[in-house]
Amino acid sequence: MTPETDAAAEAEHVLLAIRGRTAHLTLNRPRALNALTHAMVRRIDEALTEWEHDPAIETVVLTGAGERGLCAGGDIRAIHDDARSGGTASADFWRDEYRLNARIARWSKPYVAVMDGIVMGGGVGISAHGNVRIVTERSRVAMPETGIGFVPDVGGTYLLSRAPGELGTHLALTGTPVGAADALLCGLADHYIPSAQLPLLLAELTSSPVREALPRHTHQPPPPGELAAYREWIDDCYAAETVEEIVDRLFATGIQEAKETAETLLTKSPTSLKVTLKAMRQARELATLEEALTQEYRISCAALTSPDLVEGIRAQVIDKDRKPRWSPGTLGEVEGGVVERFFGTGGGQELGFPSVD
Repeated sequence: MTPETDAAAEAEHVLLAIRGRTAHLTLNRPRALNALTHAMVRRIDEALTEWEHDPAIETVVLTGAGERGLCAGGDIRAIHDDARSGGTASADFWRDEYRLNARIARWSKPYVAVMDGIVMGGGVGISAHGNVRIVTERSRVAMPETGIGFVPDVGGTYLLSRAPGELGTHLALTGTPVGAADALLCGLADHYIPSAQLPLLLAELTSSPVREALPRHTHQPPPPGELAAYREWIDDCYAAETVEEIVDRLFATGIQEAKETAETLLTKSPTSLKVTLKAMRQARELATLEEALTQEYRISCAALTSPDLVEGIRAQVIDKDRKPRWSPGTLGEVEGGVVERFFGTGGGQELGFPSVD
């Protein structure tokens, strides 16, 4: 391919359309579950720049092509290759992605994120920071980073640290996907609409403001979730100071679901678990999303030089043997200095945010 055809192909990965008073962003990599590339992030940002001060555009709607979901996250194969080669492409990608997350959070017009189907990692970043977030009976929302030797990013620590009790800590450490009811409970979404009604809602938004169209479709309750019933043992166990103590408390409850949760945690990267717990606790004390994204950027850049990121992606995505060989291999072997390295600025990687007009 020539550079021109490469650019044209990349442009087709985010489809832009204006229908009446609504501008549509459609992630269009259905075979890759709409995984985000750097070019896609740039195209979304450019579109928002164009539409922000356009008086003809009242609403922005984000959807994903295909039947499987909105977005499965970033292109982790590309991150794997970059980390193996010692490159800087991932750090450049995250810089623009995290800035886009912050921009979406302060978007002045209705930003309607249709979180139908799978919404994970980077997909959460471009949807759950919006001001109108819709889930359906098909929604599966997750931050599964600890399973690939990474840490929740795209503002995930900010969102999850503000969930009720310790529910966010549970989701951050385990990476457990949640359905509509639990996404609403944890503050990751605002409205439940059955998927069959989405085409009608989107059609109405071409001529009606969100505040008028949305209430006509939000009368049904979502299917029941699970987290409310687990809240007592989750709050007690995850209030512990260390991951080791969290695991011990989970095993000691005598509750089958808690035992299974402990076993799940022991399959994740020990380093990622400890860094995630510290990131979550610190995110609770941060006043703004931008501060949390700044912390996450330092952590993400440090993860590029951690053996667990390459190994985790290899095991889950490249070879798919589902048998990662973590280094260190146990929680007890992860020393404090290893964790602190993820929070330092010694690598010179800082996020920074462009000035806002």
